[in-house]
Amino acid sequence: MDPEFMELVDELRHRCDFPFIITSGYRSLTHPIEAKKDVPGTHAQGLAADIKVNNASERYTIIKNALELGFTGLGVASTFIHVDTRGTTPVSWLY
Repeated sequence: MDPEFMELVDELRHRCDFPFIITSGYRSLTHPIEAKKDVPGTHAQGLAADIKVNNASERYTIIKNALELGFTGLGVASTFIHVDTRGTTPVSWLY
């Protein structure tokens, strides 16, 4: 994992003020999800994490603080939030 990314995730956790469970962090290129891709994704680059959410309040708090901290990839699912620091145009999506 990229050390600067990990520091940013730790700052996100600090601002949210509740514990994080990371459900997916680094993925090797042989991971089934990564193996389907033409180019390595942000997880394979050590620049992404999926954070478990338990309710709408946690979801909102993570999204709000992630945007304020400058995360550039934000995926929203019912059970987790994906955050990353991709170097391209900022994006967000729903799962």
